[in-house]
Amino acid sequence: MSAEAGELLGIDPLELRFPFELNKQISCKLQLTNKTDKQVAFKVKTTSPKKYCVRPNNGIVAPRSTADVVVTMQAQREAPPDMQCKDKFLVQSAIVAKEIVPKEVTGDMFTKESGNVVDEVKLKVVYLTPSTQSEGFEDGSAGSLNYQEPFALISKLMEEKNSAVELNNKLRQELDLLRRDISRQHGGFSLVLVLVVAIMGILLGFLMKR
Repeated sequence: MSAEAGELLGIDPLELRFPFELNKQISCKLQLTNKTDKQVAFKVKTTSPKKYCVRPNNGIVAPRSTADVVVTMQAQREAPPDMQCKDKFLVQSAIVAKEIVPKEVTGDMFTKESGNVVDEVKLKVVYLTPSTQSEGFEDGSAGSLNYQEPFALISKLMEEKNSAVELNNKLRQELDLLRRDISRQHGGFSLVLVLVVAIMGILLGFLMKR
């Protein structure tokens, strides 16, 4: 017989969420919680067995206890269109005798013909991108990096522009002062030369009169 979804095992999360990166293995953990007072066997299946490694892919969860399952996605060479994944997982569970040990778990235990109380829960796979990973922040800053970064860049550019303008104005002021100093120096030199020439002329005239 078939039980209602999630009646035997609580599964967290109900979506396998992988932060997608090319050429990198990525893992996701499932926690299975036995909600009954009996021993429950489980088996994890996928529509893409060559793409994922599930450890353990079957086992036993003791009454009112939990078990962890790690799902590892093999390194992918290319991303799917629109980052949409069609892969699915199926978690099967069945109440078994307390004498059963994990290595004795077989696929036959999860069939209708076995006579066991069987439960099946389907899980979908979601690929996370940097934008989707920023969603759902508890502090209400969901996706804040997406729109704050351009404003921060604009603010920085404006500050650099203002600094450049101030530096340019300062250089102009210093250049004007330098030009004035040079003009004064040239003017002083001409006046001294005129005075020297005038004095020499007076002395020469005095000597000639003698």
